[in-house]
Amino acid sequence: MDGYPDPMPHLSDDDLETWSALATVLEWLPAALDAQLQGDAGLTHFEYGVMFALADAEDRTLRMSTLAGYSNSSLSRLSRAVARLEAKGWVRRAPDPADGRYTLATLTATGVQKVDQAAPGHVDTVNRLVFEPLTRAQARQLRDISRRIMTAIRAEDGWRPASTSDR
Repeated sequence: MDGYPDPMPHLSDDDLETWSALATVLEWLPAALDAQLQGDAGLTHFEYGVMFALADAEDRTLRMSTLAGYSNSSLSRLSRAVARLEAKGWVRRAPDPADGRYTLATLTATGVQKVDQAAPGHVDTVNRLVFEPLTRAQARQLRDISRRIMTAIRAEDGWRPASTSDR
């Protein structure tokens, strides 16, 4: 317009449409999940994810460093969240007897009850917001696309439920 070349790199119109849709989902979905979990169970989506990963783990126990990796969280953020869960009696921490340099987080029986209480509303919300608008084929495509993006971001595998990780 002013005779100068555009110094800013830009996306094609089609890519910009795709990116803006994905960016909007990345902003709106966490807030919707947090609102449902806060209202129904007094948990953030992050806290629920931590508790769900523990519920799915052998002996309902994981190293804090493993949990931090699953949740893409710093150890300090995870530690603050686990401290809140610990104060409610849902999680307990203890040194790892195999290697005292690590701390284990264990979901308590009360924590299992909390996950069980929170799960139906969360599952309903995920189904309503993510799966109901899609066909089965689109849901599989979303899984495949999400895994490709995950791999582009980080080579290591993300968390997968124990019941499906061997498939």
